[in-house]
Amino acid sequence: MSNKTGSTPPPLPIGGTGGTPPPLPPGIGPGSPQDVPPEPGTFPVDPATLPKAIRDEVLAPDPVAIDTASEELKDGQNHCPKCGATDIRQRPGTDLLICLYCRNEWHGEGVEEAFGLGEGLDTLTGTIIASGAQAIAADASHLISFKCTGCGAEVTVNTESHMTARCHWCRHVFGVNEQVANGAVPDAVLPFRIKKDDAVARIRQFVDKRRLFALKEFKEQFTPENVVGVYMPYMIVDGRASAEVAGHGEIETRRYTKGTGDKKKTYYDADVYAVRRAVDFTVDDLPLESSKERSKLDTQVNTNNIINTILPFDTKNAVKWNASYLSGFSSEKRDTDVEALRPRLEDQLLSIARCQVEPSVSRYDRGVRWEEESLDVHGTRWVAMYLPVWLYSYQQPGSGMLHYIAVNGRTGETMGSVPVQHWKLLLAALTTGTFIEAIVIAMLLGAN
Repeated sequence: MSNKTGSTPPPLPIGGTGGTPPPLPPGIGPGSPQDVPPEPGTFPVDPATLPKAIRDEVLAPDPVAIDTASEELKDGQNHCPKCGATDIRQRPGTDLLICLYCRNEWHGEGVEEAFGLGEGLDTLTGTIIASGAQAIAADASHLISFKCTGCGAEVTVNTESHMTARCHWCRHVFGVNEQVANGAVPDAVLPFRIKKDDAVARIRQFVDKRRLFALKEFKEQFTPENVVGVYMPYMIVDGRASAEVAGHGEIETRRYTKGTGDKKKTYYDADVYAVRRAVDFTVDDLPLESSKERSKLDTQVNTNNIINTILPFDTKNAVKWNASYLSGFSSEKRDTDVEALRPRLEDQLLSIARCQVEPSVSRYDRGVRWEEESLDVHGTRWVAMYLPVWLYSYQQPGSGMLHYIAVNGRTGETMGSVPVQHWKLLLAALTTGTFIEAIVIAMLLGAN
């Protein structure tokens, strides 16, 4: 329809058909409470209105830290309590420290006794993190410098691979004992108990049993004397948790066969039951690898899982951190924080829960298929610790596969991967199969 007066109608307000716009809801717009940050210690949303997972995270107490730092070792020098010398090492085969000047020996203080880490499992609440397990600062340097009190020279230690160094002027020995923010200094160390000669003998024995099928190049280059002692970084976790699992279990009621000859099949009948179990439990000293490189279990390029096969370690005998235990050994620095390890911890706790309830479902002779799982972690305690491993490595030509043979530095447990010649394995399989077939044929002929 045309406008009779020929004039243009006034524009309509945006968002409406005319008149004034509707007022904004209370609490929205300039000067509203949303523009003002909440006061410290307050939470602007009622946690009861949040989903359970978010509510639990909001209401969870802040992590509590246990200070495991040794103030007396902060300057990098560990002095002999008898003569004051700093040239101190671990006495091989023991947990003792020995002064190389006056031969005085003493035992490091147990970390559990020093900080009560073996207590309170039944009452763990929230997250407790020892100071050596705190989050790693992204900008922290690997190089730590000390000023020698003997001559004034500056001594630098690269914490990527070593934790001790000697002043090249006055021969004072320095160790990185201050818990710097780069993750290099843990709360505790479990000293080597197995000597190198023993580790070499165990590795040689392990390989000798597999030498028949071993790769030719590996046998030619095998030099177990090149084994190195390495302190591996682990998180040792205590925890208190509850879990529920649900699924279906079967009890066999009848078994029968149908058909004849090659078409014979066995069938069974079973009663199916809904099964639900709940369990409360605690874990004590559960080890989790805290090195990203070692936790990459890619069987196409490495045999990292070998290191897990030599568990467990007697972590109850770990001592307070003292870099003197690392003299003569190399170490790998922790590069994984607590939060990154939580998913792996929860996986292991669920596995433990399934094992806990297994005795209660033995009546289901056809087994139980768990279909639902839930886990509630009430409290955890995290301690960073170095564990001792003797390690022999070999990189396979062509494939680039990295093989490891590892020896537990405390128990001597040995496991490894030896590259094999596949044609030898195939020939052995064919020969064994032919031999068994010949025996079977002979027995059949004898019976006839």
